[in-house]
Amino acid sequence: MTLTAQVLAAEASAVQVPVLELENLSVSYSDQHRKHRRVVHGVSLSIAPGEVVALVGESGSGKSTTAQAVIGLLAGNGRVDGGSIRLNGTDVAGWSQKRLESIRGAKISLIPQDPTSSLNPVITVGAQVEEVLRLHTRLPKAGRKQRVLELLERVGIPDPARRAQQYAHELSGGMKQRVLIAAAIALQPQLIIADEATSALDVTVQRRILDLIDDLRTEFGTAVLFVTHDLGVAADRADRIVVLKGGRIQEQGATAEVLDRPSSPYTRQLLADAPSISSGETRPLPSGGRGDAVEVRNLVQEFGAGRNLPAFRAVDDVSFSVPRGTTHAIVGESGSGKTTTARALAGFQRPTSGNIVIGGQNLAGLDAKGLRLFRQHVQLVYQNPFTSLDPRQTIARIIEEPLLNFDAVPRQRRHEAVRELLHRVSLPDSLLAKHPRELSGGQRQRVAIARALVLNPEVLILDEAVSALDVTVQSQILALLEELQRELDLSYVFITHDLAVVRQIADTVSVMSNGRQVEQGTVSDVFQNPQHQYTRELIHAIPGNRKARP
Repeated sequence: MTLTAQVLAAEASAVQVPVLELENLSVSYSDQHRKHRRVVHGVSLSIAPGEVVALVGESGSGKSTTAQAVIGLLAGNGRVDGGSIRLNGTDVAGWSQKRLESIRGAKISLIPQDPTSSLNPVITVGAQVEEVLRLHTRLPKAGRKQRVLELLERVGIPDPARRAQQYAHELSGGMKQRVLIAAAIALQPQLIIADEATSALDVTVQRRILDLIDDLRTEFGTAVLFVTHDLGVAADRADRIVVLKGGRIQEQGATAEVLDRPSSPYTRQLLADAPSISSGETRPLPSGGRGDAVEVRNLVQEFGAGRNLPAFRAVDDVSFSVPRGTTHAIVGESGSGKTTTARALAGFQRPTSGNIVIGGQNLAGLDAKGLRLFRQHVQLVYQNPFTSLDPRQTIARIIEEPLLNFDAVPRQRRHEAVRELLHRVSLPDSLLAKHPRELSGGQRQRVAIARALVLNPEVLILDEAVSALDVTVQSQILALLEELQRELDLSYVFITHDLAVVRQIADTVSVMSNGRQVEQGTVSDVFQNPQHQYTRELIHAIPGNRKARP
């Protein structure tokens, strides 16, 4: 233990003080002209030993900046303008990076959001966990390697000796996040900051990760600061909630109190928008008798695995139908086959066997020209609107482009269609000349939806189309999709791992696991009376089911 860490520990043991205490913390970022803009305004909060505090808010609310200031990892153009950051009673706000390094990992650890970008791709995961031990302990090399295996086993990684020799790309998302947790707990820190640490994970993997953090808190008395936009996670796991907007605290208090009696209009809006802690009611099924927009029968999709190896069956005998004007959800964890099914529906790959009939057309009988024309009737909206929109094109050009790929449409009519669609997705004309980087995530997703609608399709396939959005923006996009469905008589196939969203927007659902459809039916029937154990596990893992911790 370093001298600085010893001082902090001695101060903590003398008097029971908060592990973390922020008082009037203010943070700003400078622009290219070195002009500073305040983004965190007088934030005050505290976390006691063994306590879990959730810092919640939308993107841009200042929650990640607050967390980065605590651990001294602000971007190069960021600075703490004022206030104190006390760890075990010692103000570290003015400490140098060298001095802060002595307590990072030892007394305070960070679990970042994206494990893929947080792990070094050219160093084994075992070596990356070992680095924490090398920097902060005097363990010999053999002792460090043994401790790495113990840590990997502790976080639930099977066959840790083999996994320790692997690289990040060889591990699943959940496995990579466990590696980061192993590094974070290596020295049993007094405070763990989890910055959106489970937001990109499937619900069952998310639950296992959160259970693990909970176990560590109970076992070691570790304090936890959850930075999240997911009020369901906060409701399940936090003792107290702090709500941020625009860098200012809107309210804070015991979890049950904030959830049951929110005092801030902003908090009330967040709660109303969060599907995971909504009433749980499913929407009523529309009246039948209008025929099916989509029919899938015995779909099989295989991919070649290489010489002398059997083909990999990604989708195995899947069947479902989508009544016209309704929404069918396909749910499951990563690797379940749901995105492969979506790509087959969009005509991007030919099924190995089975039939897909959309708008009366059987995809199996279409040649290349027929497939091209078919895509006028079926459009795909992707998960990440930033990567699916050409950064070099203006918004007007992005929306207009599909019209240029089919029958000639006069220029004036194209421009009129673009403006009509922009208004339909509630965006102003002023965005037409802008580029995707100048728009927010919600605005970009609205542009992606407008582009998909420009050809007047009958069916939209939405592949995790709201999973990357904050709850408030997500709620706005879901409301927009419902409005468009009513006005344009659209049929949706909604691909997602988020059952809380399914409960809100879908009429029928297929549950997939390992390429097979394990359950299918109306959302109401599947949620209220799940027949398969896997479905029950998915529903049980929805954040917010536990409401508040006892």
